[in-house]
Amino acid sequence: MGNVISLAAHRRSRAAAPAGAAVPRAARATFYFDLSSPFTYLAAERADRLFTGLVWKPVFEEVIRSGAGDRAAAEHRAHALGLPLVWPADLSAETVRPAMRVAALAAERGCAASFVLAASRLAYCGGFELDHPEVLAEAAAAANLGLEECLRAAGDAGRDGAMEEAALRLLAQGADRLPAVRVGRLLFAGEDRVGEAHAAAHAPALRAG
Repeated sequence: MGNVISLAAHRRSRAAAPAGAAVPRAARATFYFDLSSPFTYLAAERADRLFTGLVWKPVFEEVIRSGAGDRAAAEHRAHALGLPLVWPADLSAETVRPAMRVAALAAERGCAASFVLAASRLAYCGGFELDHPEVLAEAAAAANLGLEECLRAAGDAGRDGAMEEAALRLLAQGADRLPAVRVGRLLFAGEDRVGEAHAAAHAPALRAG
């Protein structure tokens, strides 16, 4: 198995920085994701570690590109990153869409990181399909979302329009794949560009903005 960090331990370590330590202010960043993409799973924990105050925004990758990417490429990247990768039986947009609606709710509540990390682990470490109510409930619990509001959000097709529109805006701005990270006016598309986005967020010119 690969190296999957403890989220609680990671967040405790960030909070335990020495008092008075100088922490450079980074430019605000937004992480655009779709749970149907294994590359979102491969990038999400790294993005959560690297960025402080990261904004998580669900968008539909099917609007940007057809399919969720090459499986062989995802497996190669998972091996390189030391992460396990198990394929759910069904990663179709219709199967993942209920979880994306809950992710939108979690984003509204400011707890999208916890939901996405839990959901992506269940899908790509455990091979569970994300439309199963028990899987959704477990991911929602990790984000402190109530079961009833989670299931209500999962069935709310009215949430889809905003995610489609956000994906169309990304496509118009040059994104050709997910996940993507926006830092100021710069857009970095692809799991392999998370580190580049982090460097940009700490560039003096962007920090000043």
